[in-house]
Amino acid sequence: MKAVVFEKHGGPDVLHLAEVPDPIAGPGEVVVDIHAASVNAADYKVRLGGGAYGGGSGVKLPHILGRDFSGVVGAVGPGVTDLRVGDAVFGVCDQGIEGAYAEKIAIKAAIIAKKPDRLGHAEAAAMALTSLTALWALEDTAKLKPGETILIQGGAGGVAGFAIQLAKHLGATVITTASARNRDYVRRLGADRAVDYNREDFTKVVSGCDVVFDTVGGDVQVRSYEVLKPGGRLVWIAPAPAGFQPARKDVQILRPNVARDRAHLERMLQLLEARAVSPPAITRYKLADAAEAHRVSEGRHLQGKLVFEVR
Repeated sequence: MKAVVFEKHGGPDVLHLAEVPDPIAGPGEVVVDIHAASVNAADYKVRLGGGAYGGGSGVKLPHILGRDFSGVVGAVGPGVTDLRVGDAVFGVCDQGIEGAYAEKIAIKAAIIAKKPDRLGHAEAAAMALTSLTALWALEDTAKLKPGETILIQGGAGGVAGFAIQLAKHLGATVITTASARNRDYVRRLGADRAVDYNREDFTKVVSGCDVVFDTVGGDVQVRSYEVLKPGGRLVWIAPAPAGFQPARKDVQILRPNVARDRAHLERMLQLLEARAVSPPAITRYKLADAAEAHRVSEGRHLQGKLVFEVR
């Protein structure tokens, strides 16, 4: 099969198409013929080889990136009874495992879900990890309640965009940060207020938040503590600067454990069916254009999701 691989860490140009062996379904697994795969911010960090994403020690080279996908079951391993060849499915690789920038992938059947016909493969791939992350962050970790106020950092991104919709559905007042060009986009997603981070310091115009959901990290997380009320919760998926220790002791600092399971994917489908959420804006690429997709992803100013159309 064809896959996007890299043999050394570096810039986008280390990514290239190659022929690699087809995966085989082991016990409890299926092989999925991938139709679409999503690009996530973690991907370029793994490619660069730094920090919490493994670096040279945690990634065996050559390596295939990609965490979420949508496709059709092409083979079923021993012990799998709830999925059949021909089923359309979508899902997210188990923690610590990648490989979706490819024509096929072997994965545990128990952690993927059937894709409804009304959801295209690109949309399903775009929503898989983003919805899983936002659901774990807001429902399971922050335990966001009706009437609370939440600030979602980086609202135009994939995870944050889903989080805006989810928070609004849960009955929260939703504030988000976004550039001026993305203001209308985040407002359409359901944000009650959009702060232009290029023109306004959010710490000067936002206060008294019950929850901050930080998808940006760095200095943004450092300053996010200023807008929380006493007893508030800061939930983060992008890290603060190395060595940072928050001065406030009257707030909770929470990192969601984004476990892979069918239940959360099916929760997303329930929200989709109820029209509480919708797929993000999608920019489509071919696998051969992986380097260009990574340049856009690494620029961190995209709207919605980048998706490879594999078939």
